[in-house]
Amino acid sequence: MAETSRETAANGKWASARTVLEMQGVHAAYHGDISILNGLSMTVKETCITGIIGPNGAGKSTALKTMYGFLHPTQGTIALEGEEIGQLPPYEMMAKGVAFVPQNRSLFNDLSVEDNLRPGCWAFRSDRAKVARELEKVYAQFPILAEKRGDLAGSLSGGQQRFVELGRALVVEPKIIMLDEPTAMIAPKISREIYAFIETLPERGITVVLVDQNVRQCVRISDYVYILDLGRNRGEGTAETFASDDHLKEMVAEWLDYQID
Repeated sequence: MAETSRETAANGKWASARTVLEMQGVHAAYHGDISILNGLSMTVKETCITGIIGPNGAGKSTALKTMYGFLHPTQGTIALEGEEIGQLPPYEMMAKGVAFVPQNRSLFNDLSVEDNLRPGCWAFRSDRAKVARELEKVYAQFPILAEKRGDLAGSLSGGQQRFVELGRALVVEPKIIMLDEPTAMIAPKISREIYAFIETLPERGITVVLVDQNVRQCVRISDYVYILDLGRNRGEGTAETFASDDHLKEMVAEWLDYQID
């Protein structure tokens, strides 16, 4: 009953929330001719968690990279707060309050934990007091990083390295965080901590776009979920929809057995 109430609340939240990011009919390709996205449309709503799932090769990570400017659409539009952003580079996305945490590790292994966090403070680097405050917020969120702030990032476990990447995204003070497979190759205990952390972000006023292979967890924490396959929309809905729509359940069942749980 409690879970049903949560799903109903999520459905209502999504319906009433304001659109902050939107893709319409987006096509994108690597090297000009390797087409990955084929007319993809998605809506991201304010202080909601928007999940993106699908089988391997569906275009999930490519969708996220195209939203952030690592790839540019060959057709279609991407709008942030009503402004066309499809041709912007990633550094301009950061300036607009959008943070990106990639699937593959993005740390400088030979630098300390704190030195890996500091690039997130670049926009306000001259304000030493603010830099110190933002770093302390990260250490309060992930106490293990406070203990290891002087350790080399390369000496940390995979889960601890992910905490550093999440912390670096937080110090940007983002309005939107894009997460690409945040628990891939992470131990179950740390994965649970990461999902619990993601669930708190909307409460802080942060909108989340989550690409995930862990279908069950993604559907559980998301307010709205898109299913991708071959770079196209195959289905979408709230967690409540996924629980009651046999067609969606059958679609996911085609490849669910291969997902990380």
